[in-house]
Amino acid sequence: MERANRALQAEASVRIDNDADIVLARQKGRELAGQLGFSATDLVLITTTISELARNIVLYAKNGEVRIARLTDNGKDGVVVIAQDEGPGIADIDEAIRDGYSTSGSLGLGLPGIRRLMDEVEIHSALGQGTTVIAKKWKR
Repeated sequence: MERANRALQAEASVRIDNDADIVLARQKGRELAGQLGFSATDLVLITTTISELARNIVLYAKNGEVRIARLTDNGKDGVVVIAQDEGPGIADIDEAIRDGYSTSGSLGLGLPGIRRLMDEVEIHSALGQGTTVIAKKWKR
């Protein structure tokens, strides 16, 4: 029965419109990653990533979605976090992932930090069409 429950809850999706949604996305991500057997340290890294991505959605795009799902590849288990919005997009992705770069006056640690916290990160963006960030963490 435990295994069946884990299979049923191998995915979560949260619409992001405000700060309360950020908290909900973090909770759902932590719950899913915990069910998948991630260590306490990795749970912190995953939930921090979810928080940063969801915060970027609220700050820059106003709304979007965060999806968290189980990931399996060649016998490796992991989790994928997908943050997607239809906001203004990122003009220069290489610049946006550089430490200290910010268009909002922040410290500019969000996207560069996510690259350090997760094992794999892809960013797809088009001006006026939005941004999708795909971040993967593999179980050790």
